[in-house]
Amino acid sequence: MSAEKSLRILIVEDEILIALELENLLQDEGHDVVGMAASSKQALTLGRDLTPDLAFVDIHLADGPTGVDVARHFTNELGITVLFMTANAKRIPDDCAGARGVIAKPYTERGVREALAYVMAEQDEEQPNRTMTFVPFGALSREDSSSLS
Repeated sequence: MSAEKSLRILIVEDEILIALELENLLQDEGHDVVGMAASSKQALTLGRDLTPDLAFVDIHLADGPTGVDVARHFTNELGITVLFMTANAKRIPDDCAGARGVIAKPYTERGVREALAYVMAEQDEEQPNRTMTFVPFGALSREDSSSLS
């Protein structure tokens, strides 16, 4: 299965097996994974140098809970769309650090596909004030603009 439009994606995840599994899934969906980072320093460098369309960002990285700072820099300074992918959703600030949504770990392929479709539709519609929580196990996804936007 491939996407209609290919996105350039940066994976910011310190657990290598999760990063590699996500990379394979994204490539199977027809997207280009331009890089992977395990720390905030690596992520900021790759974000600046590679200018991806989208970044999947974990909250807790190799150098601590720095994913929120990475997301905030990506969205505010570089204009990169961010999706959090984390088991630590409670650490996401009320403003969501500019991220467009959250994929809860453990994630499913269906959840990642739904998140990609959401981001791509949002880019086409240009509705920048919506956020989405993608529930694990593909049970349901819901808009929660009151607590995530």
